[in-house]
Amino acid sequence: MPGPMGGFRGGPRGSAQTEKAKDFKGTTKKLIKNYLAQYKWSLLIVIIFAIASTIFSIVGPKVLGNATTEIFNGLISKLSGGTGIDFGKIAGILLTLLGLYGMSALFSLIQGFTMTGVAQKLTYSLRNDLAVKINKLPMKYFDKRTNGEVLSVITNDIDTLSQNLNQSITQIITSICTVIGIIVMMLSISWEMTLVSIVILPITVIIVSIIVKYSQKYFQRQQDYLGHVNGQVEEVYGGHLIVKAFNGQEKALKTFKKQNDELYRSAWKSQFLSGLMHPLMNFIGNVGYVAVAILGGYFAIQGKITVGNIQSFIQYNKQFTQPIAQVAQISGMLQAMLAAAERVFAFLEEPEEVQEIANPKSTEGLKGNVTFSHVHFGYDPDKIIINDFSAEVKDGQKIAIVGPTGAGKTTMVKLLMRFYDVTSGGIYIDGNNIQDFNRGDLRKMFGMVLQDTWLFGGTIKDNIRYGKPDATDTEVIEAAKAAHVHHFIKTLPNSYDMVLNEETSNVSAGQKQLLTIARVILANPKILILDEATSSIDTRTEIQIQSAMDNLMKGRTSFIIAHRLSTIKNADLILVMNHGDIVEQGTHEELLAKNGFYAGLYNSQFEECEDEV
Repeated sequence: MPGPMGGFRGGPRGSAQTEKAKDFKGTTKKLIKNYLAQYKWSLLIVIIFAIASTIFSIVGPKVLGNATTEIFNGLISKLSGGTGIDFGKIAGILLTLLGLYGMSALFSLIQGFTMTGVAQKLTYSLRNDLAVKINKLPMKYFDKRTNGEVLSVITNDIDTLSQNLNQSITQIITSICTVIGIIVMMLSISWEMTLVSIVILPITVIIVSIIVKYSQKYFQRQQDYLGHVNGQVEEVYGGHLIVKAFNGQEKALKTFKKQNDELYRSAWKSQFLSGLMHPLMNFIGNVGYVAVAILGGYFAIQGKITVGNIQSFIQYNKQFTQPIAQVAQISGMLQAMLAAAERVFAFLEEPEEVQEIANPKSTEGLKGNVTFSHVHFGYDPDKIIINDFSAEVKDGQKIAIVGPTGAGKTTMVKLLMRFYDVTSGGIYIDGNNIQDFNRGDLRKMFGMVLQDTWLFGGTIKDNIRYGKPDATDTEVIEAAKAAHVHHFIKTLPNSYDMVLNEETSNVSAGQKQLLTIARVILANPKILILDEATSSIDTRTEIQIQSAMDNLMKGRTSFIIAHRLSTIKNADLILVMNHGDIVEQGTHEELLAKNGFYAGLYNSQFEECEDEV
């Protein structure tokens, strides 16, 4: 799904060593109780039809053996001067066999169709739960995680859970039924031959475990170096302009060659060792076939067993190791599935942001007077970064918050909109503590224009209408005119109906910013927050945006965070912050007259410009 304009973000994908769930039992219980239980009747159908399909499939070789026995007896009879082969009886046996395999295929199709439906419904339900959850999580959750980590849960882990669930449940049922059924059928033919077949099994298990033990470390090393190689490639080619500018190509190639050589060696060893498994198992299986054939021939000579039963037994013996190998494969799939489910459940169990409170106050009639009263705050309660912040803001005033990087400017805005709650003190709107409002109602009072423009994949009209979905086309156009972006929109193909996406290259950063301003104008909020809205815009475009923002700020309480102090000269009040405290406050002229911290910041910008010249 497209993300914000300017880049699609996602987590890393690719094959990796099977990850084990930390709480296998607990995660399994949650998956069954919270999700699979609602599909119990569908799962019952899956189990019944999987068992039936397996039974019909297992009986087939025994029936085919009867046909072989009939042909053998007919040939012997012919040689002895008898009637010969009874083709009618053989045809009946083969039709029975065809019916059995047909029923097996039909039942397998039904259980596969049903299980796919269960897996997809469960995936649908989980994705819905994640979509609801992600909107209830507090900002601090996302501050501690990368976009890739969050998206990996929603995409990779859900896909892993869906695919492995679909395959593992039916394979577990069919594998168990197949092993039990084959043992029963082999015992019905000859317990001695069955014993020989089972004795071969521990040898296979020992060899497989030895190979897995040695290959595991090379697979781990392969994944590690694959991550190094992918990371280096992404880093170098993502910043190829810098690499070329500093002539770093040779160094990058040397690093890549070293890591690629290690990846080659570990991959070769791991693939070679895993490749040994199949021929070795085939060899052991063939030894078993030889032993069964010799013993079966001996019993046939003694008249203890028919030729057809020998053929059936060899078929069963060949099939015997397949479900055992499948169980080993399924165990890995189950571990991967439950590890993915564990991460999904951990996400769903994260503490939520309280959206609604009992007896909330209404925001109707509020003007936009804002009071910060002895506000203290720290992202970590032990490390307070806002110390005793107090300020009085009248409705309609233009308030600028300035200070060096890390002073706490943006943090104050996050507190104002309750992305975080204050540690102590309070923030009031028209005398009402903001914690007495529902978060959703409170945020409807605010409009934000940020440095990073956020436009989604949709039409220009829908992007402007984002804050007010029921706005008419006329209202959208009026907002665009107020933001000085209407003329530009009219020059675009399809005008307001043009779809913005990753390929939209004819919309500049400044024009995107004007679109976000139009969005806020249409929403008509009581209080505005402009966070570095023009810091990355050229001077000519900044004049346009500044004019649009002047239209936007008329009659509204406005908080402006800006590095360019020249843009906030006409602010009604400037709050100067440093290390979480308000060190100075006043108008531009008053602060310059004090010749204090603000004057130092203001004059340093001109000194930087002179140095550049």
